[in-house]
Amino acid sequence: MKNNKKLISMCLMILFLLVSCSGGSQNNSANEVKLILGAYTTPREAYSQIIPLFQAFWLEETGQRVVVEESYLGSGAQSRAVINGFEADVVALSLEADVNRIQDAGLISHDWKLGEEKGIITTSVVAFAVREGNPLAIEDWNDLLQPGLEILTPNPSTSGGAMWNVLALYGAALRGKIDGVPGDDADAAQDFLKDVLTNVSVMDKAARDSIINFENGIGDLAITYENEVLVGRQSGQTYELVIPSSTILIENPVAIVDTSVDKHGNRAVAEAFVEFLYSEQAQEIFAQHGLRVVNDTVAEASKSQYPDVPDLFTVDYFGGWDVIMTDIFGESGIFTQAILDVQGGSQ
Repeated sequence: MKNNKKLISMCLMILFLLVSCSGGSQNNSANEVKLILGAYTTPREAYSQIIPLFQAFWLEETGQRVVVEESYLGSGAQSRAVINGFEADVVALSLEADVNRIQDAGLISHDWKLGEEKGIITTSVVAFAVREGNPLAIEDWNDLLQPGLEILTPNPSTSGGAMWNVLALYGAALRGKIDGVPGDDADAAQDFLKDVLTNVSVMDKAARDSIINFENGIGDLAITYENEVLVGRQSGQTYELVIPSSTILIENPVAIVDTSVDKHGNRAVAEAFVEFLYSEQAQEIFAQHGLRVVNDTVAEASKSQYPDVPDLFTVDYFGGWDVIMTDIFGESGIFTQAILDVQGGSQ
């Protein structure tokens, strides 16, 4: 990658001068500017370290203090909050579909996927958190069918992490990577999805809520982000990480909300912040918090902490997010019908 401190410095100085000359917002001044970040819950701790570094960087380069207001919700809930009036300048969400929803509402007018990384700042994979010693011998998706197993996974109506979990599970079945489930058989894959859903005991509103409940002793297993398990173990949790043999690559996007930055007069600092997230400094912090990163240098240095996945697929396998949001999570979608069947809603 070509992102580096010198390039960021040159770009932000030009933008800062342009915005300063135009007057900016009444909330900003030559000495201080406000930036509002709307993010999904999982990387909260990473941002708590990245934001001070950016504030120091911006102050050194421009002499202007940055006040950052932070909001953390499930990705879907955060996306809807922005559409409903929350004036986030930058959104850092779990999945592309949640940024697309903001764009479709007319709040993002630029091509937010333009660039080498197409708007993606971090990645991860869907994995399992299991109890210490893995007493139920859970190794792959088939093991989630054990009678009486209590599974935690968030609610797809509010959580991007939940959508990733469903896509990983359903995709592995559809690809023929689960014993007893024929490949390329949508009905068989949906049946397997329903069988697993019957063992789901709690659907929280966000991925972070789900793992916190698991840490508090609820459930036998949590379907979650790989990085949630890694961070939990770093903090002293004794649960263990299991990565199924077939799973999906989670891709986490970031985007500037044009209507907000134009209203607030802070586009320069918003663009500099997004650029900073790709820097080695920021990417190293993401990696320290268990996320797979897109900066080539940092990714190479941290690759030993991430095991290879025998069958790792992406949303492209399903035809992209537009197809997914209709065929899987739409009103008549595969997941929507499956959860209705499990809950008895279609009888």
